[in-house]
Amino acid sequence: MDRLRAMELFLSISQTRNFSETARRFGISATGVSRMITQIEDELKIKLLLRSTRQVVLTESGQEYARQLEGILSRINDLQGNITAISSAPQGLLRVHSRMMFGLGVLPHLIAGFRRLYPQIHIELTLAEAPVDLRRQQFDIDFRISPPVEAGVKRRILFRSERYLVASPAYLAGKPPLTAPESILEHECLAYHLPGDQTSWMFKEREQVREIAFKPRHVTNNGVALLELARLGEGLALLEDYTVHEDIRQGRLVRVLSDVQVSNSSFDAGMYATILDTAIIPAKIRLFLDFVTEHVAGPEQRFKAHGKAAGRGG
Repeated sequence: MDRLRAMELFLSISQTRNFSETARRFGISATGVSRMITQIEDELKIKLLLRSTRQVVLTESGQEYARQLEGILSRINDLQGNITAISSAPQGLLRVHSRMMFGLGVLPHLIAGFRRLYPQIHIELTLAEAPVDLRRQQFDIDFRISPPVEAGVKRRILFRSERYLVASPAYLAGKPPLTAPESILEHECLAYHLPGDQTSWMFKEREQVREIAFKPRHVTNNGVALLELARLGEGLALLEDYTVHEDIRQGRLVRVLSDVQVSNSSFDAGMYATILDTAIIPAKIRLFLDFVTEHVAGPEQRFKAHGKAAGRGG
């Protein structure tokens, strides 16, 4: 029995709960998968799975075996990747995950430039608002707007940013003036969807923070949609400074309450490149991070990088 392959098959079944899906992943028959799982159980002299025509259920022993296998197989993959990184030219697939606004406004321009330098590195870019589990979901880099908190990862901060309250000139025309945080209650507000029933923004003045709850006009879980709603004159929106920089410069949006810090979560926003904490960083990851850092790191470069991408998009 190929013990390593059998372990990989079992871990896949523990994740998918499906023999056919695992067989498809590994390019073998479902009967072959079943045979290898039976061999593992015979060797361990313990039942790992309870199988029926409708479902696959892990026993308590199976759950513990899967938990330990995940760490073992991950370390084996890291070791192989690290050794390959030492001995080979930069090449292969680089799986990148990013928040929507940074992923749309900055990364495509940088990916195109990076390809010209390293044509053998192919980038797969996935965009979503929530952070990912790098190891479990097999991403190489995750670009996040807040620092990572989980164990086993390390971060590189690219820049810190502020959140701006913005609205279109057409919306602001004829509306009550925004002279203090409480003024938002007289306005239509566009909210980013966060956990919880209450929608609120936090305002920080002279280290004093106060939270103001409001009933939103529209709610979305997507920053791009929020930006477009603000452009269309639907109300006030809270967005990262670098994502609205070009709109403000060209007069499509106006920043309001600019003498107050505003946030919907925390005041340590920015962009963090997050990778797995391994002994050796594969060359493809290191090169891409260095390239992105060169073009966006620092208080001013982020505006320029986002402006180039936004300008070409019209």
